[in-house]
Amino acid sequence: MPLAGWCLVAASRAQHLPRPSLSLHPSQGVSLGDTVTLRCHVPQTAARVWLYQDGHLMSEKDVDKVQDTAEFFLVGIKPEDAVKYWCQYQILEPLWTSNMSDPVELMVTDPRFPPPGISMSPDECVKVGMNVTMQCRNNSYGGIIFLHKDGHSAPIQHQEPNGGGMANFTLVGVTPADTGTYRCSYRVGSSYLLFSPLGDNVTLKVTPATAHPGAERMSRGNLVVAVVRGCAAALVFGLGLYFILDARSFWIRRDESPCGEGA
Repeated sequence: MPLAGWCLVAASRAQHLPRPSLSLHPSQGVSLGDTVTLRCHVPQTAARVWLYQDGHLMSEKDVDKVQDTAEFFLVGIKPEDAVKYWCQYQILEPLWTSNMSDPVELMVTDPRFPPPGISMSPDECVKVGMNVTMQCRNNSYGGIIFLHKDGHSAPIQHQEPNGGGMANFTLVGVTPADTGTYRCSYRVGSSYLLFSPLGDNVTLKVTPATAHPGAERMSRGNLVVAVVRGCAAALVFGLGLYFILDARSFWIRRDESPCGEGA
């Protein structure tokens, strides 16, 4: 069979197999020297599983029939391990090979690089609607600078540093939801997935804006006017009701009097 025809048949067979999925454990907070487990989840009984690192076959493993996961271990993480990974599996009857899984990225922190500094302006009395600037410094090590907020698994902003290794992140029109602790990190040089440790933190606390004194006086004046109008309306209603009841009482007494009309 010509090579082109064989490729078409192989692709057709792969489409009949569900794709595997690959996961990292732990998926974040990995530093140089750590151990990471890569788990290839196979959606059906497989005979063999392959693990690829940065597009190259790295390891393979036979899978027991009762297993639906193949585990691969990266021991003593090195800078060159901070790349993308895929997995793929094969079944025996018929002898088909699946397509590759979606890639996963192993992000690694390199503690050899100093953590970045951070400052905030204004650094106190931040009220709703104000703009706040976080300034991060990567000590001129190059690479993109990232702004992190505690509680978020991914950076909330990123920026190329200026010539002095600085990046300014602006939070426009802050709300109470922006309250929290912020830190920075940076990508080490041109490495895609190698990062500095997180730096020192700053804490942003957003307080409600106070009303303008004139607006407060106006609000009080409106309240007084409303109360006066309410009292006047109640008084008018009460007087009207009094006259109606008094007139009704008069006509009742008149009808019951022996000297009334028609007597």
